[in-house]
Formats: sequence, structure tokens, C-alpha cells
Amino acid sequence: MKQENLTALLAEMTLDEKIAQCLQLSPFLFKGAKKNAELTGPVLQEMKLTDAHTENAGSVLGSSSAEDMLGIQEAYLKTNRLGIPLIFMADVIHGYKTVFPIPLALGCSFDRETVRTMAEVAALEATADGHHVTFSPMLDLVRDPRWGRVMESTGEDPFLNSELGKAMVAGYQGDASKLHENKANLAACVKHFAAYGAAEAGLEYNTVNMSTRELYQNYLPAYEAAIHAGAKLVMTAFNVVDGVPATMNKWLNRDVLRQEMNFDGVLISDWGAVAEVINHGTARNPAEAAQFSMEAGVDMEMMTTCYIHELKGLIEANKLSESLVDEAVLRILQLKNDLGLFEDPYRGLKGKSRQTDILTPENRQKSREAGLESAVLLENKQQILPLAETTKIALIGPLATSNDILGGWNVYGDEKDGVNVETGLQEVFSELITVSTDYTAFTEEDKSTIAKAIQASEVVVLSLGEKNEWGGEAGSLATIRLPEAQYDLAKYVQSFGKPVVITLFNGRPLEVKELAEASDALLELWFPGTEAGRVTADLLVGKSNPSGKLSMSFPQTTGQIPVYYNHLRTGRPQTEANKGERYVSHYLDIPNEPYYPFGYGKSYSEFEWKTAELPKQIQLGESLEVKVTLKNKSQIAGKEVIQIYVQDVTATISRPVKELKEFEKVALQPGEEKTVTFELTTEAFSFYNHQLEKVQEPGVHRIFVGTSSENVDTFEVEVGEV
Repeated sequence: MKQENLTALLAEMTLDEKIAQCLQLSPFLFKGAKKNAELTGPVLQEMKLTDAHTENAGSVLGSSSAEDMLGIQEAYLKTNRLGIPLIFMADVIHGYKTVFPIPLALGCSFDRETVRTMAEVAALEATADGHHVTFSPMLDLVRDPRWGRVMESTGEDPFLNSELGKAMVAGYQGDASKLHENKANLAACVKHFAAYGAAEAGLEYNTVNMSTRELYQNYLPAYEAAIHAGAKLVMTAFNVVDGVPATMNKWLNRDVLRQEMNFDGVLISDWGAVAEVINHGTARNPAEAAQFSMEAGVDMEMMTTCYIHELKGLIEANKLSESLVDEAVLRILQLKNDLGLFEDPYRGLKGKSRQTDILTPENRQKSREAGLESAVLLENKQQILPLAETTKIALIGPLATSNDILGGWNVYGDEKDGVNVETGLQEVFSELITVSTDYTAFTEEDKSTIAKAIQASEVVVLSLGEKNEWGGEAGSLATIRLPEAQYDLAKYVQSFGKPVVITLFNGRPLEVKELAEASDALLELWFPGTEAGRVTADLLVGKSNPSGKLSMSFPQTTGQIPVYYNHLRTGRPQTEANKGERYVSHYLDIPNEPYYPFGYGKSYSEFEWKTAELPKQIQLGESLEVKVTLKNKSQIAGKEVIQIYVQDVTATISRPVKELKEFEKVALQPGEEKTVTFELTTEAFSFYNHQLEKVQEPGVHRIFVGTSSENVDTFEVEVGEV
């Protein structure tokens, strides 16, 4: 439909019809629904909705099947006066029926193509069931692993999050200009705008408090990168930004999002967020909540009814301009048009099933490959790994037979389709004894059974970790430890003197010091998804070589949080020279450094790198070329991630000790070497000043080249005046 036709359609709509287009409801409220969708938030008991409301509502949240969506759309179009189709949106976060590793794990892949492939497969499967929009990517910068939704983030670094966010948008949407004809692509919704990942104390739905410059410098870049990549929607955050709830924050949504970032797509609230501004104490009643949110530019209200019940009265009382509603509705109609829904409200599904696109062997293989790219080898003492397939294995622990390996925010995947650790290892190891234990208890009976299994084995594979319900939304923890029973289990198993390999399944960085000390190898698998067991087996026997790098630092202990690599310097830094002195910035009881730093991860291969000599000086505005030659010195094929960091040594604003500016995962055969060239542009040397201007300043800059944020070679380059 042409733009002028959309405008003409808008002119035909009554005010009631326009307001209803701004309403998103769960499927059970619509005629034609075949099955109630799982709800992800509190449902208002008294929504006071009429048939007129549901017959004109703009979109549906979280339908469960193609049958459901076809039934709802068909019934809706029989009653909607102007034949405006519904749009179906859903939480498709890390896969659909074929579940991929959680986003935090995907961040550890340090691989744009792996992340793009996840989104591409998720879109293929979700559209086969009738979905049009995914509430992904979540690009909240997170520095606090107590926050449960850290599993939905790609980590603590703005640049890494930006690059992987762009890759997700590309995978979901394909060519965004051809969404109307590419029926296997989804429209992407960037969330949560803004700074939701900075909730104080890691407490879900808690307040956020930061300077505006910090917001611009570290929290906005990933959202902006995804928006510039063409994302069609943005979702508001639950939290306040500078004291004003994001959902009614006119400066944030109209000035920053619309004007500075040039976003012209649909802005949707999170679940119930419009009404929740009342709880924040910034609106007295639903009428003010509706007024302030519409004035702030929120086009669509998710699962509360402030708009549907209050906007008309506000307009009639001259408290709100109808033109604001017109703007919102036109953006919603444009999104529907971009998806081709006016020409085909069913996007190719009417009379044709695409169920053969779901959970295929090809999709499962791509999930498996993503799991292999995302796993991080934290320890490998005396190179105990990889294991021979003839090794006698005692598989022990709560994750040995559990199918709870898909991870949080897995809305549509089914545990029965997942491959657990025991099944994966049975396909590889000829001799396997399995002892399943409880997540939270370790009994005397367990000890007896475990002792027999260990005595009959050569190596113990100890599968430990979280339940997925311990993370995700509303999954905040005050202490990022596993249940004490699991640490006790690890120490008991170690006491037998057999080699111990711990495979760890979790949705957040954890306290792992005791686990590292109680094992010969420690393999961080996160929640790998549908192919979890096969991913585990492939890595244990060396069919695949671990290549993941931590996208989030692991603290020494919970009390060290927040600990992140790109922190600012202090006036009294602890250094090697002054360690032991009291009046420097340090803890009395633990080291300052994280237990495992950002960018860290081991391999079965041995790599060396050499950086070509850098110029001593460049001019403002000039790019810096960094050439790195990487060699695989071992007899095992593997992948290594080259990481480039920059530090502005002296600036008008204190700058971080280092910041990631480029990265590349490089695959090498035994003995092979490759040279990779990076270009550090002005952007890599720039920062926001107090006037919120992006500036590059002259002065000395340190360039760090290496394979983690700590394992680097250092160079100095003077950036001179033009």
C-alpha cells in the first residue's frame, strides 16, 4: 500500500478506531483464539473491554501457534470495519522451537555470524507459526550479574553489544525494505529503551540512576546501532531515566530516540508500563498516565488500558492533541504495511503450512554450532581435555539428566525436544555411569552411590548449574552462588583423586573460585539450548575446540559487584608497585581484579600473535591501521579472538582503563597463520564531553592488542593536532 493510501486510510478512521489501534492484548481476549498463550506479566482483572475494543485493537501479544493466529486474524477481519489486519508480536529471544544458547552465551561467541544465524533461524521458525514481530534484540548494557535478565543481554561492553545487536537485526529482518515479500523474516524490536540493565542492586524493576553523559557514552550506543541497522520497533523500559519513567519520558523518546537517533518506527511500551508510571509517582491516575505516555511518543500500549479508556476524553477536553494519536496510528499502519499485511494478512500461511521449517535437522545443527562457538573453557589443568572416547566416565550432578538446559526466556521451545548431557555423552563415550543428584541437596545416600561410580571410572564429568527459573525476568539473586550442596558435591568428588571435569550450565556469571579449585577442567556452557548434550560431548572429546570468550567478567565474590573491565581510573589506584599499601583503592579481603576477566577463554590449541609496528603519531581525524598476525602453534585446529582495546591516557574527562574497539574470531589449522587488519577510525578515539558532544582530543592513546582484556601487548600512539 502506498504512503498516500495509508494517510487516506487514517482519515477514514474514527477516533475510537484510531485509539484501539494503539492497544496490544493477549490472544485469549480475541475471538477465534484456539489456545491461551502463556502470560508474561500481571493481567488486569478489570480491563473493561468491549467487542468494539477487541475488534479494532492493533496487535496481539504472544500467540502460541499458526492455528491460533490464523483463527484470530480470520475472525478479526470479519468484524473490523476497515479491514485493517492485526499484527502478532512475541518474545522470540534465542530461538523459537529450535532453541539456541542464551544471548549472554551468544555474546561469548564474539562472532557476528553466529548471532546472525541464530536470529535468521528464529525468524524462519517463528514466521512459520504466524509471528510478525520479535521483542529482540535486548541491548541493555549489564554490569551486575545479580540481575536475572543478564542472561538476555550479550554482556558488559557497549561495542560488543552494538556489533551483535546489528547482527541480530540483520538475521531477523533480512533486507528490511523487503519485509513485505520476505515471509520468513520478522520485524525486530530493540529493547529496553533505556538503561534497564542498570537497575540498582541488580533488583528487577528497580530504579536506575546515572549521569546523562554515562547514558550517552555506554548505554545508548547499542540501541542506536540496532536502530541504524533498520530495526522496525523499539520498546520502552520499566525504569526511570533521570527520574522520569522511560515510558513517559518525552526527552528520552522524542528528543533522543526520534530526533537524535532518527528512529521513525513504532515505539511500544513494555508489559503494563504505561499504567505503572502511576506507581512511580509521576502520574496521578490512568488519564495522566495515558496523556504523558502519548505526549512522550509511545505509540502502542501493551496489556493495560489507559489509552483505550482515557485518550478520547483527554482529546475532547483539549488536554491532548488528536494529531499525536494520528502520528502513532500512522506509524502502526506503516509497520503493518512494511510487513505486507494489507496485501496478505496471513503472510503466506493461509491454506499452506510451513511447519516443515520448524525444528529441522538443519536448524538443530545450527543451534549446535552456536553452542560450540559460545562455550568458554575457563580451566584446563595439565591439558586434561580433550578426552578419548574410550575413557570410562562417571557423569554426576544435577544437570546430568536434567532437560532444564534451554535457558530463561525460552517461550516456545519444549524441553522434550532438547538433548540432555547424559544423552549427548552416551552417543560418544562407550562406558558411562550416570548419577543424578538434586540441585539443592547432597545426601549420605548420594555419597555412597557416587563413590561406587567414581571407583569404576577414569574421569568424572560433574555437571553443575542453575535452574533456568533462577534467572530471566524477575529472577534477581542477592548472591550469585550455586546452592551450597553443589560446592560440597564438587569437593567430595575431588577427594577421590580422579580427574574432575566440571561442565557448568547457568544464566549469569557465578562465584566459581571453589569450583575451579575443585576441578581439573572447568567448561562454561551457559544454557546451550536444544542440542546442549551434544555440544557438551563435542567439546569434551575435542570434536570441537572451545573458542568462546567471556562477554562479562566473573567476580571473585558477590560483594565485588559491579566489577567490569572498562572502569574508570581512580586517584589512588592499586598498582604492582604499591600492593600492600593501605591507602590505595583496594579490598582487604579479596583482589581487585575479577576472578575471570572480560574477553578471557582458553583453547585446546596454542596461539601466538604479533602486531606490526604502529606509527608513533597520527593526526586528529586520521584512522589507525592495526595489523595482527596470528599463528596456531599446536597440532589442533582452533579459533582465537583477536581483541583491540584503546585507552585515552589524558583527556578533559576521566576515561576508562581500556575499551574494546575491534574484535575478530580467526580460524586456524595446525601450524597456520593469518594476518588480520583492523582500522581504528575517529570513532574509536572519541567520547562524549560534558556538553554531550562526541569529540576526539589530541594526546597519547594506548592501543592494546591481545586475546583478552588482560592478555595484551601495549603500544602508544600520539594523536596530534591537524
